[in-house]
Amino acid sequence: MQMVRNTIVLAFISALALTGCSSNKKTPDLLSFKNSSTGPDEFAVLPGKSLQNPDDYTTLPAPTPGGSNLTDPTPDVDAVNALGGRGSLLERNGKLGADSALVNHASRFGLASGIRQTLASEDLEYRRRHNGRLLERWFSVNIYARAYKSMSLDRYLELRRLRLAGVRTPAAPPRVSTAQ
Repeated sequence: MQMVRNTIVLAFISALALTGCSSNKKTPDLLSFKNSSTGPDEFAVLPGKSLQNPDDYTTLPAPTPGGSNLTDPTPDVDAVNALGGRGSLLERNGKLGADSALVNHASRFGLASGIRQTLASEDLEYRRRHNGRLLERWFSVNIYARAYKSMSLDRYLELRRLRLAGVRTPAAPPRVSTAQ
């Protein structure tokens, strides 16, 4: 009996020692905000605009080697136009501040200087207060979803609220039952 017990203890110690030899490289997951890979960034690829037929094929504009095309993506200009600004000012001047009407509309409820630093420090403090239990910290368990659960939006509850208020909403996928 003593030999069996010693064998079990030795096997357990060997298993612990083996896990200590494992690599500390973590595979990137969707909840980490750091891109540690050296591959391409799939979010940096912008789809081109759709091709358009010109009104008159005899009066085509001259080609501009190295310049921009009509089908080149212009997300900043498109966003300014969608928000009610004038994207042409952004194209000419190259900076968003040139469209004062858009800047005034966006800052109509006040403008906080240093908002990025403030949010970063508040988020760091929040994550320190909700950093997980002891074993979660020891084994680097990702607790992102549980830490921010109180701030998450229940999409089905919000969809129901909007529909009851008379807002037209797109179809939503049905709830998936986890009970089998």
